[in-house]
Amino acid sequence: MARLDDATIASLLQEIPGWERQGDALVRTYVFKNFREAMAFVNRVAELAEEARHHPDITIRYNRVQLLLTTHEAGGITERDIALARKLAELAS
Repeated sequence: MARLDDATIASLLQEIPGWERQGDALVRTYVFKNFREAMAFVNRVAELAEEARHHPDITIRYNRVQLLLTTHEAGGITERDIALARKLAELAS
């Protein structure tokens, strides 16, 4: 899968609330009421990631969950990252 160009990424990010670009990755931090809610969210993320066969890097700090999406074999952001970011944005809303 081919990397997306900068203009395409910027345009698509306007359609996905809360996500931002950091280098060759898409990143979003979610904040929950407590650790239990954060972990429940991570479990739902894992289910979606398995279905998509595309797995984010996940950092958990008590009630904060940071997700990072990149397509390693393409060396940057691809349509797979955008598609999963959209699904995860829906999950959180």
